[in-house]
Amino acid sequence: MDKAVVLLSSGLDSSYNLLKATGQFEVALALTFDYGQKAAQRECERAAALARHYKVPHKVISLPWFKDFTKTTLVGGGKIPSGADVKIDDLKQSLETAKSVWVPNRNGIFLNIAAGFAEGLGAKYIIPGFNLEEAQTFPDNSAAFLKSLDATFAFSTQNGVRTHCYSAHLNKTQIVKEAMVADLPFQVLWPCYLDGDRWCGTCESCQRFNRALAANGLKI
Repeated sequence: MDKAVVLLSSGLDSSYNLLKATGQFEVALALTFDYGQKAAQRECERAAALARHYKVPHKVISLPWFKDFTKTTLVGGGKIPSGADVKIDDLKQSLETAKSVWVPNRNGIFLNIAAGFAEGLGAKYIIPGFNLEEAQTFPDNSAAFLKSLDATFAFSTQNGVRTHCYSAHLNKTQIVKEAMVADLPFQVLWPCYLDGDRWCGTCESCQRFNRALAANGLKI
């Protein structure tokens, strides 16, 4: 099988993509990024557990310098939008709340680092966890973004590393449905922007995850 590097945050999308990748590729490495985000500890713990579950190598990349160029509420101070401030069915409001958690070029940086690891490990593919739903408010979650990176990697990697994403055309409800069939261990995931003992349930990420679970009749 071809080799692949998976970007694993332990959220729904990246976890689903890890699951799918293990069935098609030799996963040479799962990469988790600690860029100072509030949920970093939980994400790293859960990502490590998922990597053990699927028996793939795992590495955490520390990027402490993100704080030097972003004022996002994910990294710095300030309150992450939650509760009634979040309206996941209102695109205009979602575009506003997205501004609060936007991190400049985050996925661009992550995927370029992953491409370096991929070339060094002899892997042809890097696999992020994107989805159609959040691509409406985060353009660096889109299939168009992945296509642009493929063009870039044709110049920046000798082996022509390419992106591959199993969920870029799916919304979260569809991802949960497919993940249930494939027996994804949902209880291990960390979909939350915060780092409490339990998912907060009220941030935008939690609300989208919970809606997808409910739509599929799944309780965790």
